[in-house]
Amino acid sequence: MADTPDVFAYLDYRTFLRDWFEARKASNPRFSHRLFARLAGHRSPSQLLLVIQSKRNLTPESTDAYCRAMGLGLQDAAFFRALVQLDQAKTDAERNEAWAQISASRRFLRARSIEGRGFEALSTWYMPAVRELAQRPDFRPDPAWIARAIRPRIKPAEAKRALTVLLELGLLVEDGDGNVVVGEATYATPHEVAGLAVHNYHRGMLERAVDSIDGSDPAERHLCAVTAAVPESLLPKLKAELDAVQERLLDLCDGALEAAAGERVVQLSLAMFPLSEPMKDTP
Repeated sequence: MADTPDVFAYLDYRTFLRDWFEARKASNPRFSHRLFARLAGHRSPSQLLLVIQSKRNLTPESTDAYCRAMGLGLQDAAFFRALVQLDQAKTDAERNEAWAQISASRRFLRARSIEGRGFEALSTWYMPAVRELAQRPDFRPDPAWIARAIRPRIKPAEAKRALTVLLELGLLVEDGDGNVVVGEATYATPHEVAGLAVHNYHRGMLERAVDSIDGSDPAERHLCAVTAAVPESLLPKLKAELDAVQERLLDLCDGALEAAAGERVVQLSLAMFPLSEPMKDTP
C-alpha cells in the first residue's frame, strides 16, 4: 500500500489533494474521482479534479467534506483548513492569519523549518535591520544592546528571536574569534507565501517611514515624492527606472563598505530613514 502523504509537509492544499489521490489510487486501482465524490457527498465526480487544477475553490462546507472523505484526524484536518485559507484568502490579513496557524504547528516546523524561518526573516521589518547592524564594528550579539540600537526600539525578546532566526539561516555567522558577523547565505521562502512575505516587508518598512516623519531628525532622513499624470505606457519604464536607481544605490553602499565600516542602518526606497541609533548614542 502506498504511503499516504503527510499534509504537514505541504503549503499548497491542491498539491496535497493530488498526491493523496495518487497514493490512494496506487494502493487501490479501483479508487476513482467518482468514488471520492461519493465519500465527500458530492454529485459531480469531476469536482476533485477541478479543485486540483485550480478551476474551482473549496467552500468551508466542501473543505469539511474533503477532510471526512480523506479520513483526516483533528490536527490534520485543522492544518488542511489553514492551507485552504492560505490559498483562497482575499486579504493579506487573512493570509497572515492562516500562516500563523500553519507556522505554529510543530509537525510543520519539523517538515519545513528552514522555509518557515525564511518567511519570518523577510516578513519582520527589524530582522533585515539586525543583519545589517552586524556590519558595525561595535556590534554585540546581545539582545538588550540590539534592542537599544534599532530604531524604533524593539523588545529584547524580539532581538533575541532575530538573532536566532538569522543564525539558523546563515545570514549571520560566528567567526573564528567568537564574533557574530554577516554571512553570505541565501534562504528559500516558500513560493506559496513569497508574495505575502514581500507584502509584509514593504508594509513594515512603509510604517517605519511614516514613523520617521515625526520621530527622526530631518537632517537624518530624506523623503522624496512627486505626483504626476503619465500615460499608461510609461508605467513599465518608470518601474525600470526605479529598479535602476536601486541598483545604483546598492553599488554605492557596497563600494562604501569596501573602504569603511558600516555605521548606520538605513532603508532606501526613494526615502531614507534610520533603522538604528547613532553609534555614539548606543550604550
